[in-house]
Parts: sequence; structure tokens; C-alpha cells
Amino acid sequence: MSDTLGKDQKHVWHPFTQMQTAPQPLEIIRAKDAVLYAADGKEFIDCNSSWWVNVHGHGNEHIGKAISEQFSKIDHVIFAGATHPKAEELAKRITALLPVPFQKVFFSDNGSTAVEVALKMVFQYWTNNGTPKTRILALDGAYHGDTFGAMSVGQRGYFNAPFEPFFFEVDFLEFPTLENENLLLEKAEVLFKTNEFAGIILEPLIQGSAGMRMYSVSFLENLVGLAKKHSVLVIFDEVMTAWGRTGKYFAMHYCNVKPDIVCLSKGLTGGVLPLGLTVATNQIFEAFLSDDKSKALLHGHSFTGNPLACAAACASLDIFEKEETWENIHRIESSHRYFKAQIEQHPFVKEARVLGTILAIEIETGEGNTYFSTIRDKAYAFFLENGLFVRPLGNIIFINPPYCIMDIQLQKFQRVLIRFLDLLKKDTRN
Repeated sequence: MSDTLGKDQKHVWHPFTQMQTAPQPLEIIRAKDAVLYAADGKEFIDCNSSWWVNVHGHGNEHIGKAISEQFSKIDHVIFAGATHPKAEELAKRITALLPVPFQKVFFSDNGSTAVEVALKMVFQYWTNNGTPKTRILALDGAYHGDTFGAMSVGQRGYFNAPFEPFFFEVDFLEFPTLENENLLLEKAEVLFKTNEFAGIILEPLIQGSAGMRMYSVSFLENLVGLAKKHSVLVIFDEVMTAWGRTGKYFAMHYCNVKPDIVCLSKGLTGGVLPLGLTVATNQIFEAFLSDDKSKALLHGHSFTGNPLACAAACASLDIFEKEETWENIHRIESSHRYFKAQIEQHPFVKEARVLGTILAIEIETGEGNTYFSTIRDKAYAFFLENGLFVRPLGNIIFINPPYCIMDIQLQKFQRVLIRFLDLLKKDTRN
């Protein structure tokens, strides 16, 4: 065991990890583009963009230069009563990318917090307007983060069972499929007609942590349309789905109807520094304007609007303005779709799904779709042995790589996945 791993084992508590049974973590000493370099000389393709954040790959020179230049000017400043050029630039550029009604940007530190802020905006909007409402609608299987508000509107059980006594009450719709969409829309309208719902929160088109589960644009449009009809505020959690992941800048760009609030993080800074944004319409913002100071949005963080993070985000937006970035996004999607057609008839593939740069393979295990599937650890170890860093979601093996990934690296993932599936088939025969 290296000195670093020994100190890690002694002092570090890793996320989403059972520390008693988990294998030693990889000791990563360098990262560049789509590759992670370990202390023992091994290399690993970063198939999941380091928790879905490094959209442009590691060590991007343009982002690094922007952070360095910003550091020479201002590293941090309080964001209550002060501002700075990079925050102003980022807010202007973000609102220019989003549909016209989005005009106000609230800065925070991560995706969970962006969701917390959105929920507080929704509840306080109705309170400030003199018609307090307390009910929220969400989708079964949702994941919106690990703070208490975000957990409340997420999937019950699994990660959150010890904390459920402390959650606020939330109504959930079943996950939409082609078979149940109409029934769910009818149920939603019955709920909305009570006039008790403050808002609805959705991961648009795809649920990430639930296993990259995908649903139709038409259902999303119809559900949002019903919410608008009954004056229910709509939050889109685009923490994962933004920044080209679905093949467009934002998942909402697939829709003719738009939310009232959108939450952004992960790839916002190119995955280099933590930053969250909660972007709202003027209608939401104006409900907080008053001579009564208690009607302000009384929320903030020490690192709100951090200039270094804002500089990284602006640099990331520069890269998105390059045609090459979108060519890479479409190249990855084409590769995924070609591979999906090859693999979906394999006896151990229950379903293969593609949306933008995301390819998800649901392995048939007989256990159903569960995060704690026994297949997860086998797949994780097998891919590591073959130079690929993949974190399966239970029995869902997926790839959402940095956009700089090369075709030869995508093909390696595909070959190794086929070998893993064939190994499963061989094991069942034995």
C-alpha cells in the first residue's frame, strides 16, 4: 500500500462508499482529456466524466488559463453588497442561452444547493403573494441531491431511509412509460385541481441516478402544460441534463413549453470548480421585491458567486461556442446509436437506451432495476481491469464521456462491454 493510500485509509471518508467492504480507491496522480493516470502507471478512460462533470475533458488549457488570469485579479469577494465582472458576464451569457423569460440568476455552490434554492423560491413565491401553498409533485425514482430539501423530492428508500422522518411531504407520480402516460397525466390534473400545489420538480427527459431512465418529450410537454394551466410552478433540474448531455444545450430545448426555474451545475464550469446556478423568470423574481425586507430571498453561501468558478464557467461557455464541440457531441451520439443497434439483441441486455452523449445498457439479472444489484461490483472490477473507469448504477452500465473522447476509446468501451456480457453468459452455462 502506498503512503497516500495508507493516509487515505486512515483519515478519509469517501462518498457513496461502504468503507468496511469497498476495495482500495484508485490513486490518481494526473488527468488529461479523457484519461486518468494512476500512481502505479495504469491508465483509465474516464467513461463517466468523473461523476458527469468534465464535459470538455481534464486539464483543458483554456479553462486553466481563465482561472489563472482571474486569480491574478480577484480570487473571492463577498456577494452580498458586492459584485464582480465575471459574475455579471456569466449571468448575462446564461440568460442569453435560455428562453427569454429567464432573466435572474442566483449563484450557489453545487447541484443539491441549486435545487434547495429553487424549492425555497417556489414556496416563498406563494407566501409572498399571500397564498401559501405547501405541496410539491415529483417523479418516482427522482434524484435531486443529498441535502434535506433535495432528498425530500427524491426517491424514497435506498440512500435516504434514515432521514425520511425529517422530510416534508411530497406527492409522487410513477415513472412515465408509453403504457401509463395518459393515466399519469389524468392523475396529475386531479392533483393540480386541488389548488394546493406550489410546484413540480422534474429531471427533464432522463432520470440520472435512477439508471439513466428516459421518457418522452410529449409526456414532459403535456405534464408541464397541465402545471401551467393550474398555476403550478415548474422546476427543471438540469444539473445533469444541461451542457450538451442530451444532444442539445439544455433538455428544455426539446420542449415547446418551458419551466419557471432551472437548476444548473455539474458541467457548468467544465467540471473544474464547484458552482451552482438557479435561474428564474422575472415573474418569480418580482414576487420577492418589497419594502418588507423579510420578503427577500434570505439565502446565501460564503462562496456564492466565486470569481474563479465564474471564470471557469465563462471559459467553458467559450468552448461550447466552438463548432468542434458540437461535432464531438453528435459524433459520440452517432457512435452510441450504432453500438446500441448491435448490442440490444444480446440475451443479457434487457434494454439499451441512448440520449445525446448518454448510452445506458440495462443488464438482465432477474433482480429488476436496483442500485444494489450484485452485478455492479462485478462490472466495476471488470472494467477497471481493462482500463476503463465506469461506475455502474446497479445493473445499469452507462457511458457519458467527456466530449473530447476519441473514437478508439469509445470502441474500447464497446469491446469490453461485449466481453463482460459474454462472460455473464458463460457463467450461467457453467
